[in-house]
Amino acid sequence: MDASAQFYLEVLAPIGIVQSTRLEFDGEVTVALSGSSGSERFWLNPAHTQETREGHIAFSARDPETVDEVYEAALRAGREIIHAPREYPEYHPGYYAVFVRDPDGHSVEAVFHGSTGDPLPEAEY
Repeated sequence: MDASAQFYLEVLAPIGIVQSTRLEFDGEVTVALSGSSGSERFWLNPAHTQETREGHIAFSARDPETVDEVYEAALRAGREIIHAPREYPEYHPGYYAVFVRDPDGHSVEAVFHGSTGDPLPEAEY
């Protein structure tokens, strides 16, 4: 749990992710992450079964520069880059993203949707 939380805190710091809650029950840890709103939006819980597939989690970035900052943070932290930042016109014009592997094997995306998308306001993270 600590390795997973550290990954999200390091790599997604440019989009404002912070740890807002840490709970311990029966020797297991649950961590909640939030952004500037302070509302827990993303929870990390202990796995009670063997994971059998890769999950994909996308976080909205406020602009392409923030996507690039997530990429740089991942590089500094020595994390696996699945796809370096670029535009993905096959999704829609203006879709700019980076994909990074988290410690549990999941694909984590930081994405800016450009003028055609509908990213969440920064306060929603």
